[in-house]
Amino acid sequence: MSQTAKKIHVDVSPIHKIFVPTTTDLRTEQIQQQKQAIYRYRNQLLSKYLAQDIQNSDIQRNVHGKPFLSEFPEWHFNHSHSRQHYALASSTQVQDLGIDVEDLDRHVRFDALAQHAFHPNELRYWAELEHAPEYWFRVWTTKEAVLKASGLGIRLSLNELDTGMHPEAQGGMCHHPQIGHFAYQNFNLASCMLTVAWRSAPSCAGFQFPQIQIIQH
Repeated sequence: MSQTAKKIHVDVSPIHKIFVPTTTDLRTEQIQQQKQAIYRYRNQLLSKYLAQDIQNSDIQRNVHGKPFLSEFPEWHFNHSHSRQHYALASSTQVQDLGIDVEDLDRHVRFDALAQHAFHPNELRYWAELEHAPEYWFRVWTTKEAVLKASGLGIRLSLNELDTGMHPEAQGGMCHHPQIGHFAYQNFNLASCMLTVAWRSAPSCAGFQFPQIQIIQH
């Protein structure tokens, strides 16, 4: 008998609906104001799911800085934002969640960053794909999401993590002895690349991807 797939909720919103800077704000002030606006929006989404008011004071961080809800240990979440998009992944069934979002029109020094951050296997596939930007974004967001899911963040060098990203796949599994085994799913949402990652079993035998529900606001 097949098991019911676990669920992950993903909320995606354009930044301009969360924060609109004024022309009089200094750049440093805008950054701080945007940060606070994003936190307020995150708290609003969590409050909706938990049916209880969530404030910044309810968010704790582990030793590596990953946020969690101390009063709701069964509720797992992670968030990310780019210049144009915000994304929040949350679940009561999937632990060690990580998410990353990147704007597809972002101006990137693709080759320089790939040489710095890609594993040799990823560089080989990227060359075979004639340096296709979409593959770059899938690999980049997967690395970020997996490392955020692990709770270790960028303390592990990006080029040490082989995502196992196949050129034609939109998801997969990867492993590193320092963080363990993780699975991930990529979503091209036309204007951004979104990747959700979570801790998985070491074997793919009987492996079932969670049901990932994306809600675009």
